[in-house]
Amino acid sequence: MAVPSAADRKRRPILLSLSLFLLLSALLVLLFLFLGPSTQSLPFLPSRLASTPPLPPQNHPQQSPTPIPTPRSSPDPQPNAPASTAAEAQEKADASTPDAPSAAAVAVPGGSGTSDPARPVHDTADSQRPVDADDDDDGAVAQVRWETCKVRRGVASPADYIPCLDNIRAIKALRSRKHMEHRERHCPAPPPRCLVRTPAGYRLPVPWPRSRDMIWYNNVPHPKLVEYKKDQKWVTKSGDYLVFPGGGTQFKDGVARYIQFVEQIMPTIQWGTHTRTVLDVGCGVASFGGYLLDRNVITMSMAPKDEHEAQIQFALERGIPAFLGVIGTQKLPFPDNAFDVLHCARCRVRWYENGGKPLLELNRVLRPGGFFVWSATPVYREEKRDQDDWNAMVTLTKSICWRTVVKSQDINGIGVVIYQKLASNSCYLERKTNEPHLCSEKDGSRFPWYAPLDSCILPTASDETNNSPLLWPERLVRYTHVPYDSVTTEKFDADTKYWKQVISDVHSNDFPVNWSSVRNVMDMNAGYGGFAAALVDQPLWVMNVVPIGQSDTLPVIFSRGLIGVYHDWCESFNTYPRTYDVLHMSDLLGSLTKRCDILDVAAEVDRILRPGRWFVLQDTMDMIKRMRPVLRSLHYETVVVKRQYLVATKSFWRPGASRSG
Repeated sequence: MAVPSAADRKRRPILLSLSLFLLLSALLVLLFLFLGPSTQSLPFLPSRLASTPPLPPQNHPQQSPTPIPTPRSSPDPQPNAPASTAAEAQEKADASTPDAPSAAAVAVPGGSGTSDPARPVHDTADSQRPVDADDDDDGAVAQVRWETCKVRRGVASPADYIPCLDNIRAIKALRSRKHMEHRERHCPAPPPRCLVRTPAGYRLPVPWPRSRDMIWYNNVPHPKLVEYKKDQKWVTKSGDYLVFPGGGTQFKDGVARYIQFVEQIMPTIQWGTHTRTVLDVGCGVASFGGYLLDRNVITMSMAPKDEHEAQIQFALERGIPAFLGVIGTQKLPFPDNAFDVLHCARCRVRWYENGGKPLLELNRVLRPGGFFVWSATPVYREEKRDQDDWNAMVTLTKSICWRTVVKSQDINGIGVVIYQKLASNSCYLERKTNEPHLCSEKDGSRFPWYAPLDSCILPTASDETNNSPLLWPERLVRYTHVPYDSVTTEKFDADTKYWKQVISDVHSNDFPVNWSSVRNVMDMNAGYGGFAAALVDQPLWVMNVVPIGQSDTLPVIFSRGLIGVYHDWCESFNTYPRTYDVLHMSDLLGSLTKRCDILDVAAEVDRILRPGRWFVLQDTMDMIKRMRPVLRSLHYETVVVKRQYLVATKSFWRPGASRSG
């Protein structure tokens, strides 16, 4: 046998090591092919390889092809850049489509207990924003295929769509329109889950106080009222603007002179001290309410949709409080004894019709001791029709114990009569005939939501001293007892103190909200009105909404000199699209989504809110995590503040159109 040389003995360990290395490498390759590149099966692989995502299961059932809106790759248009002509073309196409509003296909995290969780998609727009220290953001976007609303023939403009007032199918099915039934609420079921298109050329509104006198024409492109009222100085068109000279049918010398004239003939009306809240029925473009703001008077200007084209939309675009409503067959969404003064200048309401129910409704919402200012042709014209109306009004006002305080004419011959509602029941008990009778429990619930008009007189409280509110501004911070109220002074004071602190410490300092550009705010769950009271010194106004199903605190809100309405947020609100700068919802979403889907709420928020403006949700982190992905699917930029507040900024994005449409 040959003996190995010394060189051979030195090479053997090297060859053995090489063989072992090759064997182990082969085993690793076989193991890798057998188990697959799972991060759990191969924890010893380098991190770059271990982070490779696993392949999807081959036998997983196919999901429905619901697209996820991709985040914006470019910033929103400049605030004053007009929308594209593509939006205008799409709006014309929508107007010619007879289909009902379309619903969105969705998969939403925690929608209403029936939807599947959506796959997280990173929102690149939100990745650029400053993040709160407590913001545990996962970048999720709800899977929602949003579509623009396709309205039926008969709706004036798809860009002005209001679901509960533009339900053409329900309106056509009405048996009668004699009492303005077609102007009342007829909400579709289920509610349309779609987005209202923005008018072509839309831009951020003219800031207050310039907006009281002029607005962008393209934001409310309705020329018919300009032509219809061209001789009455309601509104004129000047270049890119609609201009409001402060005139009106009854305001020959301007509305400011008219307001002064009313106080001259009735000094006890005391604008801004004794009189704080006003309801202006048939308000036109709301110049009366707009100029009363100079007197510290807040006016709820009210008119039906399209009775005169877009007059309420004009009012809201101007920055004046306004609301779509009509005295038809149902009560107004205000509490009993709410307003200090009611006003009607040439409003076309026959108060004595239907058994006098329209005037009885005014009597219901007018506080005891309050005034009704009526400026209309029956007051001063001698034609037979006017005199017949006047005589009928005389008979009716006497039967409900309204006292005629003054009847006068200004230098232009425009007549005004002012009535006062008595502060006690003594007159009712002394009437020769009990007609109309005093309301009692057998007449039904006093709650006005979808309730028929009364045919009876609302009695007043027995103690006359409780019927007159405190003077403004003292009444704002002083609790005054209202009938059927469970509020205590302690609760009222605590609520006032809480909101004053929150507004000062959080809203003003920590929110990405430009408060200097805010003209109007809607408090979607107003409680006692403390939120609005804390903002009263700012150059803005607040619409206080008391939701159906919550404590009835709206009488307290009116008693402190603020305005508001009842509403069910599972339905659309009586306002035009794009009419509020800030929507504020506090501790409501949880109870609300037990009755309706979170997408329905989001769609209505989007309809009401102006592009470039803000939705503020104050709630638990669970509710915030449910709403945030939905708002991102609408291309809102979102930020969480102090793990209590979700602040979302609406973009100019609309589905199926260019980014400015």
